[in-house]
Amino acid sequence: MDRLTTREMTARLRAAGIPVTLQRLEIARVLLSRPAHMSADQVLSEVRQSVPDTSRATVYNTLKLFREKKLVKELIVDPDRVVFDSNTYPHYHMYDVNTGELTDVSAEELKVVGVPQLPPDIELEEVDVIIRVRGKHA
Repeated sequence: MDRLTTREMTARLRAAGIPVTLQRLEIARVLLSRPAHMSADQVLSEVRQSVPDTSRATVYNTLKLFREKKLVKELIVDPDRVVFDSNTYPHYHMYDVNTGELTDVSAEELKVVGVPQLPPDIELEEVDVIIRVRGKHA
């Protein structure tokens, strides 16, 4: 994902049906202009460098909206840590439980060969895989 210009970012938000505001545009710049796995607090901290009066509620509500519009994916990497992933293409994740580092694993590197049989009134939305690792001597 290449860095997007303000014009491209504005067009991307509008294409998703999101009304553009200064704060939404800045949140999009922080999170969507490069591959990123960021918590809401990390997004807030970075956004406040340019738009200091941005509230926590604005960031959380905007991230929820971005998730609903499929601009980001929400990943629950452990019970205390939720991050937002700007890469919405099919892929998986590796999470180092010691360092907190989260890295992408391409869909080609890991093949999911089947899913459980679903009831007739249920359809598969997506498969999320988080591989949890730790250093051997940690």
